[in-house]
Amino acid sequence: METNLDLTALRVFLQVAELAHFSRAADELGLPKGRVSQIVRELEARLGSRLFQRTTRRVSLTPDGELLAERARALLADAGEIEALFQQDQQLGGRLRVDLPVRLALDVVLPALPGFLAAHPALQVELSCTDRRVDLVEEGFDCVLRVGAVHDAMLVARPVGELRMLNLASPAYLAAHGTPRHPDELLTQGHMLVHYSQTWADRRPRFDWVDADGRSHSLALPARISVNHTDAYETAALAGMGLIQAPCVGMRAALAQGRLVRVLPGFEPAPLPVRLVMSQRRHTPRRVRLFMDWLTALLLTHLADDNPDPS
Repeated sequence: METNLDLTALRVFLQVAELAHFSRAADELGLPKGRVSQIVRELEARLGSRLFQRTTRRVSLTPDGELLAERARALLADAGEIEALFQQDQQLGGRLRVDLPVRLALDVVLPALPGFLAAHPALQVELSCTDRRVDLVEEGFDCVLRVGAVHDAMLVARPVGELRMLNLASPAYLAAHGTPRHPDELLTQGHMLVHYSQTWADRRPRFDWVDADGRSHSLALPARISVNHTDAYETAALAGMGLIQAPCVGMRAALAQGRLVRVLPGFEPAPLPVRLVMSQRRHTPRRVRLFMDWLTALLLTHLADDNPDPS
């Protein structure tokens, strides 16, 4: 009995397994959906085992499918390492799908991206810019840049650095409410926040800070406007609608132009961790590894120069 397995069939199988969807796998692979289904059926027939449980909305691995997925990842990783030994000087190509927070994408990554693309002219980048938490596997991203905690055990997170946080307000807002010198004055002077939240379920506007001893504090303050987008967050502060607590990256222009003013500099929130996140798979395409290395170096340069004072 012939038992040789086609590596292409295993790649198609793993793509369906990781995305849990035939149509999304077909789009990612650039193949017709019918061809992807055919390859999986032929693989199941060759192995004499059902690999997926299929429903109208998604697919999931059977126990035999789970076993094959584990072994296939190892096999393809070994094949990729062998290919890489002979392809170091070959042109980087293919499609790369990435998700970035809006302000980091606009202010840091996109201005530098032409240089990366010029070095790799055969590479195509699909860049999603959003402040929501995307589903990396379900939406088919190669990697995403996350600000804040990463709790999913199925994801691999590479630490990149930290975003320094500032307290900011417009000159007009401070003229109307006064400039606080201590968080206690936020209540006595009648201050308010612009409330930022990625989900509308979070209805608790609070002013957070870390004291000189490293202890965290939080003070409930009123907010008349809530937003879920970083551009709207800054615009609401510029319009004098309240205080904001935002990363220094992305606010340098408004600070340098005097449109926003730093307040309570000794009472700022803890820095936010920045991580590059990808699915937990052994084999990572070379184009993904090189892009992540480039993005890490780029971000480290900007985060190291996180000076809020435009002097």
